[in-house]
Amino acid sequence: MQGTSATAGQLSLRRYGASPGSHSHDHFQILLGLSGTLELEVAGRGLRVESGSGYIIAPGDRHDFESRSGSSCLVLDSAQPGWRQCAAGTTTTALPAGTLPLARYLAHALEQRLPLAQAHGPALLLEAWMGHAASNAPSAAASRRRAIDWPALQQWAAGHWHGDLTVADLAAQAHLSPSQFAARCREERGMGAIAWLRHQRLAHARLLRSTGMAVADVAHRTGYRSPSALTAALRRSAG
Repeated sequence: MQGTSATAGQLSLRRYGASPGSHSHDHFQILLGLSGTLELEVAGRGLRVESGSGYIIAPGDRHDFESRSGSSCLVLDSAQPGWRQCAAGTTTTALPAGTLPLARYLAHALEQRLPLAQAHGPALLLEAWMGHAASNAPSAAASRRRAIDWPALQQWAAGHWHGDLTVADLAAQAHLSPSQFAARCREERGMGAIAWLRHQRLAHARLLRSTGMAVADVAHRTGYRSPSALTAALRRSAG
């Protein structure tokens, strides 16, 4: 594969093969994987660019490349300084949301020789990538937000199952609104607030049952409506 000239904002569709290559540029090179797997070694670090992933090679970084089974990438050679911000701490990663469909369209447009792709594609890619980076950067408000002590909240809930706990009760205990608590639960626990509440209730019930406590007593202690409701919940979780 022959490299393109170091022209700012130059898009190309490239197909890589088993024949290895090695070079460096004085500009950024943005690789957007469309198909296959491109094996890279950048500044001594091994990387893979696959369909739906991408990588930003910084100016001056020597990179070796080959694709044993063949691959294709949309490649942008650019001297735009905005790419430095996007490349900061980058690793091979899933392309930012919306970037893969854009890359596929631009690749198609290049094959069809549509002039607007080359004229506006580089700026659109930078805008999409920078927008993703900005939306994922921690805000000052987020860095100052109150931390949730999940173990303490779990312990508090364990002593209040008899009160038919709600998400609002948990949110109040964490000094958050119900919507804020629900968002933090999805972010930090990987599940919705109701699902977390049910999970904790069931975990406590399972712990009490393991001590030999009768089903009826466990159901009463953990707020289940009846022993049969608890038994059904345990059965579902086991299944």
